Amino acid sequence: MLRRLLAVLVPLLVVLMAALGVPLGAVVAQRVTQEVYLDRLSDVGRFASLAESALSSGRIEALRDEIARYDDLYGIPVAVLAPGGEVLLSSRDAWPAADEIDGDDLSGQLRQAFAGYRPEPPALLWPWQARPLHVVEPVGRDSEVVAVVAMASPTGGLRAEIGWQWLLLGLVGLVPLGGLVLAAWPISRWVLRPVRQLDEATAAVARGRLDTRADEVTGPPELRRLAASFNTMVGVVGTALERQRAFVSDASHQMRNPLASLRLAVENLEPHLRDDDAREAQRVAVDEAAALGRLLDAMLAATRLDSATDAEPVALDDLFATHEPGWRVQARQAGIRLEVDPGRGLGALEPPGGLGGVLDELVGNAVRLSGASWVTVRARRVREPTELADLSSEEVATPASGTEWVRLEVTDDGTGLDEAERTAALNRFWRSPRHQNVAGTGLGLAICHELVTAAGGRFELRPAGEHGLAAVVTLRAPAGSVEGEVAGGTP
Repeated sequence: MLRRLLAVLVPLLVVLMAALGVPLGAVVAQRVTQEVYLDRLSDVGRFASLAESALSSGRIEALRDEIARYDDLYGIPVAVLAPGGEVLLSSRDAWPAADEIDGDDLSGQLRQAFAGYRPEPPALLWPWQARPLHVVEPVGRDSEVVAVVAMASPTGGLRAEIGWQWLLLGLVGLVPLGGLVLAAWPISRWVLRPVRQLDEATAAVARGRLDTRADEVTGPPELRRLAASFNTMVGVVGTALERQRAFVSDASHQMRNPLASLRLAVENLEPHLRDDDAREAQRVAVDEAAALGRLLDAMLAATRLDSATDAEPVALDDLFATHEPGWRVQARQAGIRLEVDPGRGLGALEPPGGLGGVLDELVGNAVRLSGASWVTVRARRVREPTELADLSSEEVATPASGTEWVRLEVTDDGTGLDEAERTAALNRFWRSPRHQNVAGTGLGLAICHELVTAAGGRFELRPAGEHGLAAVVTLRAPAGSVEGEVAGGTP
């Protein structure tokens, strides 16, 4: 942001200095031109006075010698022209006749001089105009003009002087320009520091750090007021969320003991019931109490999810080794074949609350609810864009240079879910009609989805094989993690 602001300010400062420097440069060029012109005009006026005397007396040898010495000394050719355009005297043989210079700027000056008027002085001469400075003076006045003295002064020195003056002007102008640029840097940082801090605070709040506050002390008054409003907003949101979590947590804890007592009381009724209908009602009551207990546990887990924020690196080898025994017990009890492949030396930034709980939920669902004959759990590294093209997340689909990802898949060959069910399964409390009589709360997949998303990853349910289902978790790999083996496609 600072570079973009400077990219706008610095060109504006350059344009401002140019807007001031160009007119000043024109003034300098005009001043130098006028100084040279007045000096040449003084010389040509003296020659006009000498020419008037020489032409009236008929003795022109002294005038010829004078203009020749002047040309030898200064290198400036001088000529005396008659009204008809004939060259009467010239310091050089190459001076053009009047009929040969009609297209030159000298012709206009000659016409004015022969009419008895002194030509207008030149406004200015630019350094890139490599033409002589013509100075013309009539000999005589009004209708008594008998000749014209013309001088063609070279402008190399004049243009060099203008260029040197411009160079000094540019060097002097660089001092305030440099000062403005140097001042723009700290001023821009001062203005943008609260914006940068506010951006960092916003990112921290987005990660769940509701105790983050923006700086209300430094920066312009408008940004300080914005930071104060932001802090007030975060405080209100944080207070509301904290009250919500506290309510859910307190309600769950307060209901746990009465619910446990109620369930124990209902279970103790069994020896006193003689009627079959009463026994069935008692069993239903016990099951409902157990389901309510599971719901309270899920609500507490959801509350812990809302308060968890940061993703932490975890070694998948150790994680699989810790949880695999439990998975195999569940699979063996359900008569399902389980295959586990943790890859080799892989790591991932696990979701807040732990990646193990996510995999436990996914494996438990596959074992209990899928009706499958086999379940596979595996991890692999994905790094190339072609391997991530099927993910719609912009961050995952176009990873930054050097970004690596780890994909964990829990796949089964069971009955699966159709497209609408796969979308609905990520909502809280949703349960498939086929599983209404199976123990569960409908919160597991929703919590897994939110946990993985909170870690900056992606959670998807995909069809696998002809009828199966694949739960796919894609997470960032920690920086510098050991490269693992890349497996094939989804089964």
